[in-house]
Amino acid sequence: MKKNEISITDIDGILIGQISDYDALTGCTVILCKDGVVCGVDQRGGAPGTRETDLLRPMHLVEKVHAVLLAGGSAFGLDAATGVMRYLEEQKCGVDTGFAKVPIVPTAILYDLGIGSSTKRPDAEMGYQACCNASSEIPKMGNFGAGTGATVGKILGMHQAMKSGIGSAAIEISSGVFISAIIAVNAFGDIHDPNTKTILAGTRSFQKGPIKIGESGFFADTQQVMRSMVGKTILQIAARQNTVIGAVVTNADLTKDEVNKVAQMGQDGLARVIRPAHTMLDGDTLFALSTGKKKCDVNTVGAFAAEMVAEAILNAVKNAEPIEGFPACRSTIK
Repeated sequence: MKKNEISITDIDGILIGQISDYDALTGCTVILCKDGVVCGVDQRGGAPGTRETDLLRPMHLVEKVHAVLLAGGSAFGLDAATGVMRYLEEQKCGVDTGFAKVPIVPTAILYDLGIGSSTKRPDAEMGYQACCNASSEIPKMGNFGAGTGATVGKILGMHQAMKSGIGSAAIEISSGVFISAIIAVNAFGDIHDPNTKTILAGTRSFQKGPIKIGESGFFADTQQVMRSMVGKTILQIAARQNTVIGAVVTNADLTKDEVNKVAQMGQDGLARVIRPAHTMLDGDTLFALSTGKKKCDVNTVGAFAAEMVAEAILNAVKNAEPIEGFPACRSTIK
């Protein structure tokens, strides 16, 4: 098995486009698949923001999508999908309805209005430009695209959070069979390295006068804060500014039922490195796309999908750059 030598864009028919607004600290990441691919979704957590996800489930008519969009801007950012549709229509891509070709563009958004500008969000023009930027180059990680304004560790509010971003990972599990993931990490919880058993990014310790949250060190440890008396009080008013969004992409030949199963199994990777995950304060939406080129057992694809999701999340925080008021993982690792 090979990894780190390949990218999500090594899968034929997949292009990645990103655009960032560094003044507003928001952006978009688009996965273009103009010829259409089978797509599924698994949504967990209590605060999702999505578009065109119902049609991805089994027993629904549409079989293929032409792009998946990840965007900042909270619910306002869903507007960016209109620009992606416009671009695809110009390319004559979409479901042929007889009167028009209708591009299918499932979309998920994250909340980044608490950083940068809350009044300038991804719109149709930004979605269109993300498509114009799409290429087969290795997608940039960190403060790019949908990860431009991503943060993690927000139980004590934005002032104790840390900068995160977007990350990707890919592996070749057998000859010509690729499994990959691209994830924008905007989690309520902390990001844990499963190898070192340490927190890479998350809620920072806080002390003001006699009040101290976090026993020692740089990190407060979100789950430890949650079990404290202070945490139980704070949790009722904790910032609802979270959601991890992303996609697993493979060239394995999967049915609609199977690709939904891969999305479900891929969520295991999120839970392996984010603590807590899938809370009522997160949206946690994961798409899965199959280009249908290679034969591979769905269980194998799902198992490695979880690994790639976890690795993409770690890459997102490791590549994030600090901005004023928000240190990043690389700020704490010497």
